Amino acid sequence: MNPLTPLLHLIGSGATAYLLASQIRDAQTRPNVLAGFYFAESGSVPFLTKLRDRAQAEGDLWLAEQLTQHANDERRHGQIFANALKQLGKEAITPATQTDAAAKADQPEQKSPFFDAYYRDFSQADLKPDVIDWRVFLGSTHILEADACHDFRRMAQALDGVPEMAKIQAGILSVSVDEARHAGYLKMAMQRRYGYIATESLINDWRSRKVDALMAMIGNLIERRGAMRTLAQDRVETAPVEPVDEAAKVLTAA
Repeated sequence: MNPLTPLLHLIGSGATAYLLASQIRDAQTRPNVLAGFYFAESGSVPFLTKLRDRAQAEGDLWLAEQLTQHANDERRHGQIFANALKQLGKEAITPATQTDAAAKADQPEQKSPFFDAYYRDFSQADLKPDVIDWRVFLGSTHILEADACHDFRRMAQALDGVPEMAKIQAGILSVSVDEARHAGYLKMAMQRRYGYIATESLINDWRSRKVDALMAMIGNLIERRGAMRTLAQDRVETAPVEPVDEAAKVLTAA
């Protein structure tokens, strides 16, 4: 690991914490943050389900069981964020609507600078659940889940004292607890497959990638002057609930 990685991780994590805290406390930006996490959490369910099926077919029943629980947790997390939006009188904008809006504005599809940097050297085909290297999935997801645990906890703390946010705060805290458990089983899965030394090497590699990805994300935000695409809209009571699978089509940009 680069000796500067811990310092850069601290800087990047601090910037992320500040950004999330300020946006979740601001009533104007709060719906967008919640919608972003709705897409991220719900969108991972089909991917995890396919990985579960693959692990089962390969005979790793322990990992298949863990992935089943992981998928169920992410499905519940999506509902937590959907309910939070509903409490605010908002709902997530459907992926089709986002695509239509971008087309009408003659704007190219936005990519995530974070994930582009995090998964550099890997194509989209490399990351499909039926072929992704287990080292890539386990290592990269462990880092994301471990850091998400802290991010969600800090977001919940940022809502202290904000009127009528107790229910949303409790929901976000419950997500944080689940993310810590996910990080734990993913590390255990690496240790079961590759041993202690190889696991630590994988974690260090993906920690370095995460730092690079955070720097790319922060640079992109500065370039865009903090502007983020709109992911939430006023709730239409008669609108049908969006299926979870639909959310998988959206890769949330940081």
